[in-house]
Order: sequence, then structure tokens, then C-alpha cells
Amino acid sequence: MNQYKIMIIEDDPLIQNELQILLNSNNYQTVTIKEFSSIVDTIKEENPHLILLDINLPVENGFSVCSKIRTFSNVPIIFVTCRDTDMDELNSIMLGGDAFITKPYNIAILLAKIASLLKKTYSINQSEILQYNNAILHLENSSIEYNNQNVELTKNELKILYYLFKHAGTICPRNDIIDFLWENQLYVDDNTLSVNINRIREKLLKIGLEGFIKTKHRQGYTL
Repeated sequence: MNQYKIMIIEDDPLIQNELQILLNSNNYQTVTIKEFSSIVDTIKEENPHLILLDINLPVENGFSVCSKIRTFSNVPIIFVTCRDTDMDELNSIMLGGDAFITKPYNIAILLAKIASLLKKTYSINQSEILQYNNAILHLENSSIEYNNQNVELTKNELKILYYLFKHAGTICPRNDIIDFLWENQLYVDDNTLSVNINRIREKLLKIGLEGFIKTKHRQGYTL
């Protein structure tokens, strides 16, 4: 694959420059935000493979930016911020962030997280089509089809269904799904997975897939 492009959304010029040097020296292409009033437009124009996003930004905060990004893109987002409360971390996950790292960050951990997310995100064959019981999961456009009806999925919803389709017929422990989604259970609690599963079920009902995801008490989920 071509060199990965990472967008740095950080208003502190010293930290921005530090991240650029770090990433460039590790063979990543970098792009930074110059006009914070047009972040979304710049993202659409640059189409990065991954975004490093601060929370405290001029014009609008990182949570707002993340929410807007998720209306049109599943690009991996890592929050890199000096804010370190549990609520900040929970908000970042619920709004679609993939990881939460506090400043001052550990360089090795940050690089490992970036490499892991890039591998997970871009190792899935986007042209692959998965089928189970007449339901078709389309990876290329993040949707699921049943009886000629389609419903769009968020990035996490798609990944959950991808994991369940790949393990269809077997019980998938909740912790295994969490590890697949967020690598480390410290970044998400059990309730967050339940929220995502419930949202998927609501979407599946819209296309007639009732009871498609089954809960196995104290074990996990299965198709």
C-alpha cells in the first residue's frame, strides 16, 4: 500500500511540529490543519488514513469535529489530549473515536496504537462480501442488505457485524468483540458494546432482520 497519510488536528504549534517530526521519521505522510474554521472541508479534501485529534481547539472542540467526521467518514480517529477525565474518554468513544491518549503521551504507545489501527482498518478486504442466512454485509459501503433492502452502518457497527459474520454459528464472547474493536478493554466498558449491539438490532429491524443477533447469557453473541 502507498504511504499512509495522517492528519494532525492540533492548535499548539510546538506539539503539532513534534508530532509531524515523529510521524515523518516513522515513514508516515502528515498533513496539518491551518484554518480551524474549515476542518471538515480540509479532511474531505485530504482524505487521510488516520486522524490525531485534540479536544481543546479554537472555533469548535474535538468532540464536535469527531461527530461531524462520523457523518461522512469511518477514518480512524485517535484523541490526543491533555484532558484526562473518565467522561472525556467515554465521550470520545461514544462519538466514534477509536482510541484516547493523554498528553504528555508515550511515544512508543502512540506509534503502536497508530500502527495497530491502520493495520486493523485497512487489512479488511473492502471488496469482500459476507453472507449469512440471506443477509449480505457490504464492506465497501458499510451497509447490510436483506430482501433487497439496505441500511447503512457506522464504522463500529460494521466491525461488530464483520466479526459476527466471520464467526457465524459460534458464540462470540463479549470481550473478544471488544478486543477486536478497541484492542484494549480499558478504552471501552461493557455497556458501550451493549449500546452498539442495540443500535445494530434497531437498524436490522428496519430491513426485516428480527432476532438476527442472538444474546447468549453470560457468554456473548451469535448469529
